[in-house]
Amino acid sequence: MKKLDKLILSSFLGPFFLTFLVVVFILLTQHMLKYFDDIVGKDLGWDILGQLLFYFAIFMTPIALPLAVLLSSLMTFGNLGEHFELTAIKSAGISLLRALLPIFGFVLLLTVFAFYSNNYFVPKAALEAYSLLWDIKQKKPALDLKQGAFYNGIPDFNIKVDKKHEDGKTIEDIIIYDHRGQTGNKKITLADSGAMYMINNERYLKLELFNGNFYFEDYTEAGGKPRAQETMSRSSFTRSEYVLDLSSFGMDRTNQSLFQGNRIMRNLNQLDDDVDSVNNRIMDTKVNAYNDSHFAFYYHLREDSIEMPSELVAFKEERDSLDEVRLLLKEQKEEEKQDSIQKLKVSTSVKKNKKSAKKSDAESSKALQRRKVAIAANNAKKNLKNGKLPKLDDTKKQRKVRRDNKPKYIYDTLSHLEIVEYLEKDSSDQLMNVIQTSLNNIRQTKSKIQSHNQSLERYVYEKNVFDIQYHKILANSIACIVMFLIGAPLGAIIKRGGLGMPVLMSIIFFIIFYVLSMTGEKWAKQDYLDPMWAIWSANLLLFPIGLFFLRQARNDARLFEADFYSVMIEKFNRWRKSGKLTTEENSN
Repeated sequence: MKKLDKLILSSFLGPFFLTFLVVVFILLTQHMLKYFDDIVGKDLGWDILGQLLFYFAIFMTPIALPLAVLLSSLMTFGNLGEHFELTAIKSAGISLLRALLPIFGFVLLLTVFAFYSNNYFVPKAALEAYSLLWDIKQKKPALDLKQGAFYNGIPDFNIKVDKKHEDGKTIEDIIIYDHRGQTGNKKITLADSGAMYMINNERYLKLELFNGNFYFEDYTEAGGKPRAQETMSRSSFTRSEYVLDLSSFGMDRTNQSLFQGNRIMRNLNQLDDDVDSVNNRIMDTKVNAYNDSHFAFYYHLREDSIEMPSELVAFKEERDSLDEVRLLLKEQKEEEKQDSIQKLKVSTSVKKNKKSAKKSDAESSKALQRRKVAIAANNAKKNLKNGKLPKLDDTKKQRKVRRDNKPKYIYDTLSHLEIVEYLEKDSSDQLMNVIQTSLNNIRQTKSKIQSHNQSLERYVYEKNVFDIQYHKILANSIACIVMFLIGAPLGAIIKRGGLGMPVLMSIIFFIIFYVLSMTGEKWAKQDYLDPMWAIWSANLLLFPIGLFFLRQARNDARLFEADFYSVMIEKFNRWRKSGKLTTEENSN
């Protein structure tokens, strides 16, 4: 590596790591503010808070890396241009593209790292973070006895303290309602003063009460039968103790497998399987909708329906073939099981009695049938592996025979005109019955169609969500290269370092990138746009802008100087005036 490459790369790495940490901190703070109310007051240890912040920091890396590349590359080449180091590099005969090469190589390695991070580390971190956050939300708030207010956070107890001393231990005027018997406010303890502190590694709360009374209302006899009148007993004490269990304030960890179905916790292979599974559900729903359409009409119209598309026909044949293979395999296993049981019975019965010839013939015929089933199952397996689908037993002719054997109503066997003539001749009761039957059929058909449409909308939404996450893993990785192509040439054009203009320009382009990404994701979820084009739109729109800035930087363009635009305006005015003079001469 040449000294020039070391100089450029070292001037880039420092701002990159610094800006990356700053961006992660800003994004992490903004993200954690949403869950601030769920975390505060839960008496969480620093280990739990550290785990939560660490996992969410990893979760922010797909957004932080492109922004850090944009800002650091812009600052690096802005500093080189401001201190005329870039001018010296060009005067030495080294082109701008050659100066960009060391950082571009680092960005390529960073893109590979971003891909592996987005595909493996980020889903795992998201699973850990959101499962831990769920457990924190379910955790009870920390024990906090406030002055003059009843506290019912401890199970089966309701406690009120009128005054708490500054030492956090001494309390005065205590009232305790004991609800462990599920009998209401029947057990009451009053005390003038006391002490409150944790024991046994803060698992229990110990209350020492002084100078008080204990009241108890009893309405049951020794045998458990209710008394005619309640009795009340009172006892005084100079010192009493309560030990209250605080195990309910602990945090229980939920099984993480319950959260693994979320899209942000899946990698590319898992998302691909999810999309394939949802596609099968969509095709199943469409096939069922076409199959149900036959039952929405009367008998003489059931064959006059919309034909199923070719892709649905192929899917249905494959699905039915797989179902038939599964059925054959199941029958084969069942037959083998019955065969083993039968052999065991035969071996035990032979010792006692000899079987008749008829029974042996029957067993041989059954064995022959079992062999046929086994051969058919094996053939079906081979055909399925070779891409040949077995023919279904339930042919159209057999279905038609079964339909013909069903009982038909009078309005099932007549044509339209015959039905009208029949209704005109028949009584009004028969007419009302026919109309009511038709209305019921229409309602059932409408309900089935609505059910299919709702299922399709839900499955399409799930498919789009998984597709969005699939392409986000790839697009966020490639965004590092796109942001470098924008930041480095833009810094060479601006020729200003520091945190002024570079930060402003970085924020502008990052907002454009973020808005385009969020808009595309929203449109993809609403099925307005294909998820691939929706997620890649930000990179596709910003990539030509980066190439434009690179071309202008190679030509030493002054895009951000007022003189550049004044010269352009002057040239435009001259061109316009020359065009007017030419038209006037031609007219003369």
